[in-house]
This record gives sequence, C-alpha cells and structure tokens, in this order.
Amino acid sequence: MSRKSLLSLLFVASLASVCALYAQEGLQQQVGQLKESMAKNKQALAQYTWVETVTISLKGQEKKQQHFQVQNGPDGKPQKTPLDSAPAAQSQQSSGRGGRLRQRVVEKKKEEYEEYAERMKALAEQYVPPEKDLIQAAYEKGNISMTPGPGGLKLVIHNYVKPGDSMTLTIDKEQKQLQSIQIASYMDGPSDGMNLTVRFDRLPDGTNHVSSTTVEGVSKQLTVATQNANYQKR
Repeated sequence: MSRKSLLSLLFVASLASVCALYAQEGLQQQVGQLKESMAKNKQALAQYTWVETVTISLKGQEKKQQHFQVQNGPDGKPQKTPLDSAPAAQSQQSSGRGGRLRQRVVEKKKEEYEEYAERMKALAEQYVPPEKDLIQAAYEKGNISMTPGPGGLKLVIHNYVKPGDSMTLTIDKEQKQLQSIQIASYMDGPSDGMNLTVRFDRLPDGTNHVSSTTVEGVSKQLTVATQNANYQKR
C-alpha cells in the first residue's frame, strides 16, 4: 500500500472517530436536556387538576366511556376520581333459559375485554410519562439512538420496559419538550402486540402535558383512547 493511500485511510478513520465522538456527545446532551425538561414538567403538573376521558372500542365500535378528575399525587403518579354516576342495575331478563344464557355470554365477553383493556392501560402507564432513571439506564446500555430532523429530533429507545420493545420520542428542539411518543410493545408475548401513540400540548404557562393517548391491542382489535382537558390550577 502506498504512503498516500495509507494517509487517506488514516484520515478517514480519524474523521469517523471524531464524528462518532460528536454524535455521542450530542446524544448525551439531548438525554440530559430531556431528563431536565421532564423533571420540571412533573413539578409544574403537580399544581394542576384535569379531566380525563377514556373511551374503549372493540373492532371500531365504542363499548364504554369513563370520565375522571385527575391530579398527580405526592409520588408523582396520577390519582383518579371517577366522575360518572354508578350505572343503574339492569333488570333481570325473564325470557327463559336461552335468554339468560345469552345474557351470561354477553356479560362474560364484556368482562374479558374490560379486563384486557385494564391490562393495556397498566402496560401503557409503564411507558408514559417516560421515567428519567429508565432513560438514563437505556443510555448507559447503549440502547438509545438519535435522528435529527427539521424542527425536532427523535430519540429511539430499545428494550425500555420489555425485551424487543421500542419507544420513539419526538422532541421540539426549540422548546426542548416532548411532542409525541410512539411505542411498539406487547402484552403476554411478541405475537400479542400493543401499539401506543401519545400526543403532547402546552398550557398557557408553558407546562408540557399529555393531551391524548391511543393504546391499540392488535390481536384483540381493542383500542383505549384517552383525552385530557380542562386543566386548572389547584
């Protein structure tokens, strides 16, 4: 190999090392800014209460809707108070054995999808809002990558809660706040997929908050959609 070729290879290798170093420093900076932003927003949201509307749909058909008054507790976790009146007891059908059997089948299916919906919501809560300690752990394991884009950038985190899952955080570069989150995870196994989409909005004082979430249980064709509104300071 000629001396000129060797110098060219050394230059390319050095340039690649410098680029990798800058990329790593940029990622570390973005992770730090994201953690700081989430901590500030967590404190700001502690001053608010809001109304959460949860709609459960099966195969595109609405099955249930609930409303809650929500506020963050001392541990930073949402505390929810139901706003809906207790459902009136249904009159017992007296259309014979066949009618009662059909009623039991309907009630059984209702219990099944409601129980599955609750499990979906519980899994979603492990991702939203993102935990700064889990983000830091993912960074230290090399499970975060960064993709710049116009007006924002994306942080992609793998193996965040479960092996093989992924969470994509889209961040506003100017405000240094979350714009959206896309999550691909699963319930009991990879074949039982769960997709989660989260949108964020800003309150008049600049506080960032989750405006909506959509959780989709792929195999069950079950969707849990949540809307947050009516934010008021306590």
